[in-house]
Amino acid sequence: MVEPRLGSRALFPEMEGTAYLAHAAISPLSAPVCERIAEVAGDYARGGMTGFAQWAPRLQQVREDLATLISAEPSEVAFVANTTQGVIDIAFGLPWRKGDRVVLFDGEFPANVTPWQQAAEEFGLELCWLSLDAFQRSALEGLAELEEVLDRGARVVAVSAVQYKTGLRMPLAEMAALCHVYGAEIFVDAIQALGATPVDVSWGIDYLSSGSHKHLMGPEGAGFVYVAERCAPTLNPRLAGWLGHEDPVAFLMGDEPRLRYDNPLKQGAPALEIGTSNVIGLAALGASLELLSQLSVPAIQAHVGAYLDQLEAGLIERGFRSHRADAPALRSTLLGVSVPDDVRLSKLAAALRHRGVVCNTPDGLMRFAPHWPNAHDEVPEVLEVIDQALADLRG
Repeated sequence: MVEPRLGSRALFPEMEGTAYLAHAAISPLSAPVCERIAEVAGDYARGGMTGFAQWAPRLQQVREDLATLISAEPSEVAFVANTTQGVIDIAFGLPWRKGDRVVLFDGEFPANVTPWQQAAEEFGLELCWLSLDAFQRSALEGLAELEEVLDRGARVVAVSAVQYKTGLRMPLAEMAALCHVYGAEIFVDAIQALGATPVDVSWGIDYLSSGSHKHLMGPEGAGFVYVAERCAPTLNPRLAGWLGHEDPVAFLMGDEPRLRYDNPLKQGAPALEIGTSNVIGLAALGASLELLSQLSVPAIQAHVGAYLDQLEAGLIERGFRSHRADAPALRSTLLGVSVPDDVRLSKLAAALRHRGVVCNTPDGLMRFAPHWPNAHDEVPEVLEVIDQALADLRG
């Protein structure tokens, strides 16, 4: 079997084009992931229940690998359908009191906003908005603004580990420490980080959610939520399903009837697994986690960072304006840029796609998001394609 290697597309034989730079949207599936999907689907096709019985127990390894990725315990990790489901579970599971304040950031992806807005309406909460601009300038300035808000009282701070638009990496350890000093908790949307930018819940993170189809390079519809063991006793799983009970499948086994509706709910993350999991998707995620583990996330981050250093310099020379943070500690594996004033963003992105360079255009910026298969020697080719597209658009 071909081993994963930084800068090599050998495990992505079906990938087309010059450079795929949209991993912050949806990553292409590697050959090992596709093979895992086919393997699980084949077992289900041959045996139905037999396939389930064979693969469902193997998901425990996926749970353990996810826990290892973020330095958690497996018992603190629950499978959910996607990032948003995890946000909803926590937003509707905290022990709210009317008037509790939730700190949100203007500019966040809506997945980490809408559930908190819904919870605020349901439980009578107050939403407090902070701008990301201060963090973009410096961690100290951003933390000072956050501390001013926390000093006035807050129940939870909800933040993305990496901001989807600019690639700003939030100082989670410092934010978590501040939250705890002022009696608040911190929730992290980690989907734009995990797999390429390190995140460690031992920094003091209380809750975390992520899907798998971006930098974790798994399929859509598979994700997880983390609940710190210290937070489990107070979590109220208001949206629990049948698998959230203690011993939920006992009535499906044995010789005697054992169906009950009064079994207590589990505590913490296990209570949030509401029903049958996406076995195929999670098994495929497991195959991708194996590759990421071999490469290591810090090595991936360094590899992509060097790629973006080179690309950013070339873009600035061509009149683009970078929104990448100046401080290396606030940088991730995403690069957001404003295009030159005489070019329409949508037309430039379409022209690049037509020439085999795939990127995204979130909220008025052009975003480049390479990953471990992207080789550094792609960058001159990408810049050449950009030159061609600009020349054609300028006519």
